[in-house]
Amino acid sequence: MARRILVLPGDYIGPEIMAEAVKVLEAVNDRFDLGLSLEQGLLGGDAIDAEGTPLPEATLAAARAADAILLGAVGGPKWDSVERHLRPERGLLGLRKELELFGNLRPALLYPQLAEASSLKAELVAGLDILIVRELTGGIYFGEPRGIRTLENGEREGFNTYVYRESEIRRIGHLAFRLAQQRGGRLCSVDKSNVLEVTVLWREIMEELGKEYPDVELSHMYVDNAAMQLVRAPKQFDVLVTGNMFGDILSDAAAMLTGSIGMLPSASLDKDGRGMYEPCHGSAPDIAGQGIANPLATILSVAMMLRYSLAEPAAAEAIEQAVSRVLDQGLRTADIATAGQLAVSTAEMGAAVLAALDA
Repeated sequence: MARRILVLPGDYIGPEIMAEAVKVLEAVNDRFDLGLSLEQGLLGGDAIDAEGTPLPEATLAAARAADAILLGAVGGPKWDSVERHLRPERGLLGLRKELELFGNLRPALLYPQLAEASSLKAELVAGLDILIVRELTGGIYFGEPRGIRTLENGEREGFNTYVYRESEIRRIGHLAFRLAQQRGGRLCSVDKSNVLEVTVLWREIMEELGKEYPDVELSHMYVDNAAMQLVRAPKQFDVLVTGNMFGDILSDAAAMLTGSIGMLPSASLDKDGRGMYEPCHGSAPDIAGQGIANPLATILSVAMMLRYSLAEPAAAEAIEQAVSRVLDQGLRTADIATAGQLAVSTAEMGAAVLAALDA
């Protein structure tokens, strides 16, 4: 029986990068006889334009039936004026929530060929390999009550609720500890327990879980210090685990250590390992339609999908090695090109990865 992959190209550069990723996925599907069946759906702005909602029922049904989901990017200024509950990002958040994709894995891996493209000195980032595990379906992004209200004196006040249940913390904690066991055996839990009661509970539970994983060295760090340490000495970290808002910020900061957010994939997993895979970057409206977007993060998201949800490590490794060979050849899109390097197009980079797969 074929395994079903739902492809959601999304908005602006989404279709451009997804086209190249799908070619790579189809190539490894044939080469490794994976038995994958691809189906395309609507999410975000393109869904608003076609269906009047950022998350159509047909997309949600297809996502529930799929073995894995591959997403491009959603959102952009075209839909800035729509009502808040109809914004493209609400479709993405809704999909994560409905599928209980609680565990977001965001690697910050620096390819040695790109050390000079990092915003930090090469000696600080050479060999960088960090995994940020972000809780994705709780915290302040989902907490209720929330809104904007008018006080008795006429002044407006915005409010959000930061809340985590013990079960949510334990769930993401177990995932992070298991991933640390598979890597360097070090886990840093990031919180703000000196001022936020939510993260007092977070730290207490991480300490309790640590007793179940004696082979993992657990440490704690306040989020402001973690942000500083990522810039000062990023290679001190192996795996970081944190809540939704802190993880959102820290993972983007870590992404730039690698030279470009256009190089970084991500996975969002449920309790059974089914997941949605997407590049860490956004829809990049400023370069959409120009054919210059970097497709490598989306292609590497395909590799993550093959490894984590489909248990096809050989196919995943083939993609990763192909990307590395392309970088060895000196091929760069504009976001990772340094002085004197000629940038290739989105399609040319995709074609080079396909050629490297066949080599």
